[in-house]
Amino acid sequence: MDEGRSAPDLSELARLHYALIFRYAYRLCGSAEEAEDLTQQAFLAAHQRLYQLRDANSAKSWLCAILRNTFLTRVTSQRGQKMVPLHGFWDPVQEQSPASNFDSNELQQVLNELPEEFRTPLVLYYFEEFSYRQIAEQMDVPIGTVMSRLARAKTHLRRRLEALQSAPIR
Repeated sequence: MDEGRSAPDLSELARLHYALIFRYAYRLCGSAEEAEDLTQQAFLAAHQRLYQLRDANSAKSWLCAILRNTFLTRVTSQRGQKMVPLHGFWDPVQEQSPASNFDSNELQQVLNELPEEFRTPLVLYYFEEFSYRQIAEQMDVPIGTVMSRLARAKTHLRRRLEALQSAPIR
């Protein structure tokens, strides 16, 4: 195999994409320690499968897919709910309704209610600015499925946050 043209160097992939992979891991699991561990596991898996990456332009999606699979494996083995921290990040509900003022803890709580299949496209689309096509490829689902999951996730977020906001204060 021609080393110059085959797979990109792992250290170069890590240099280019480490921050993205760590942010994605952190948003999925909600803990810096877990995100660091997931990121390392993802890069280890990438190293073991580097021969599978045929196009360096696909590295971002390829690494995100590896990270997501690593996360899902961990969630399945732990059978626990994961948190997705939102402090300091874009709020999709705020963008659609700028006058609304939702507490970030409430938003965190509601987002945490979402199953992973809805949370992942939301995180990739709004936080990592993936296109519908990139999300579809990464999740191995049709683009229409991505669009419907995003719509359902946003509807769920909006309804639950509005209900929390209108609930009487205790």
